[in-house]
Formats: sequence, C-alpha cells, structure tokens
Amino acid sequence: MSNVNEKEAVVVSYKKSNFSMFLTGITWVASAIALFILLFLILFIMVKGIGNLTPDLFAPVYNSDNSSLIPALVNTLVMTLVSLVIAAPLGIFAAIFLVEYADNGGKIVGVIRITAETLSGIPSIVYGLFGMLFFATTLKWGYSMLSGAFTMAIMILPLIMRTAEEALVSVPDMYREASFGLGAGKLRTIFRIVLPAAVPGILSGIILATGRVVGETAALLYTAGSVAKYAGLMDSGRTLAVHMYVLSSEGLHMDKAYATAVILLVLVLAINGLSGLLAKKIAKG
Repeated sequence: MSNVNEKEAVVVSYKKSNFSMFLTGITWVASAIALFILLFLILFIMVKGIGNLTPDLFAPVYNSDNSSLIPALVNTLVMTLVSLVIAAPLGIFAAIFLVEYADNGGKIVGVIRITAETLSGIPSIVYGLFGMLFFATTLKWGYSMLSGAFTMAIMILPLIMRTAEEALVSVPDMYREASFGLGAGKLRTIFRIVLPAAVPGILSGIILATGRVVGETAALLYTAGSVAKYAGLMDSGRTLAVHMYVLSSEGLHMDKAYATAVILLVLVLAINGLSGLLAKKIAKG
C-alpha cells in the first residue's frame, strides 16, 4: 500500500521539433559570431596599440613632440563626471515619477516614453549641432567643457531614465506592500526599500551612459572643441576619443592613435568593473 504523503517524481519528456532545433542553432551561431567580433576587436586594438605605449604618451603636458594623452584623459574623467552629475539625478527621479506616481496608462506617461525613445535614436552629430547652437552660441558658453557636458547629459538622459524605469518596475510589489504594512510612507518606501533593490539595474544604465560619454566624438567636436590641454569648465578641451580621432585624421600619428585606443579600452573596462563591484556591494548591504 502506497503512502499518500510520498511525492512521486514525474518525469516530463518531449521531442524537440526540427524548427526548435534550427532556432537553437541560429542562437548559438549568432552568439558565437558576436563573441568572435568582440574578441577580434579587443585583440586587434591590443596588438596594434600595446607596442606603441611609450613614456612620451604619459607626459604631463601635450606638445608636438610627445602627443601626450594625459590632458585628454583628465578631460575625459571631468566630462564623464559632470555629465553624470547632471543627467543621473534627472533620469532616476523621472523614472521614479513614471513608476511610482504617474498613471501608467495616462497620456503624460505615453508622451514621456515616446519622447525618450525618440531622443535615444537621434544621431550624436545632431546633438552636437544643437549643443553648438544653444549652449555655445545662444548661451554664449563657446567651445567649452560645460557646453559638451550639457550636450552629453541630454544624450544620455533617455538611456538612464529608461533603464532606471525598468529596474524599478522589476522590484516586486510585495516589497512595497510589506513596507506600507509596517507603517512606512510612500517616500520612505521608495528611498529605503525600492531604490536599494533597483540599484544594480540603475547602475547598469549609468555604466552604459558612461561608455557613451567616454566614446563620443562628433557631439563633443561641435561643443567642447579639440584643444589639447587641461581644460576648465569654460575652456575648450578634448577627450580621449576626440584625441584619438584627431591623431588618426592627421594620418601622422597612427601608432599613437592605436595606443590611445588601448588606454580608452582599459578605461572603459575599469569603469565597468568598478561599477559592477559597487552594485554588488550595495545589493548585499
């Protein structure tokens, strides 16, 4: 006589169709091709650039003899920091409004989302022309790091807002309900419960935005300029990507352009790695 409390294991098996196997094969092939292209680009940059890394490239001051990338590196860090300081709070608070306060089916939410998606698809050179006409000319900021930073902030704002919105939506509603059940208010629930749970997703959007700022050239050529020096907020200065573009366009310093590409790649990987560690630490804490 069988015991009713015992659970019988049920093995479910099914036969894969030929079409399912075909789609699986396409997925694996596409993944392999994407991985191969990524590894090829990294190896190509490393092979071409590592041998050209010389002490002259790390001289404190740029001149015609050394083509130092240090001023461009410092300008890149400043540009990224200022752009994120402007765009990240706006994008995160906009996402909080859309998820926690606005009517999901309302017209305002629909307009905001369509606008954000439209802005995400605009070519960067259009942002550059807008930044040149508005920030540099109308506001009379000229070619400056501030003009470039505000232009980049407008570029990355939709990306940060959409990724932050998806991160907030992914937080289970039971977290909010439990917080409300313990007597916490709406604002306290958002900042003490919802936001910490959504931090990894929000940081993913900020990482993507950082990569776009670091690798941008067209928009910054029209707004920040390409002067090779340590630049203040109201001074013209070039970032690493612009520095690499200028060296390659001249055709006389291709070796140094490849070396700059290596530093740019290492910088992006370092930022991504540090952001990932920070996200894990915040999530555990």
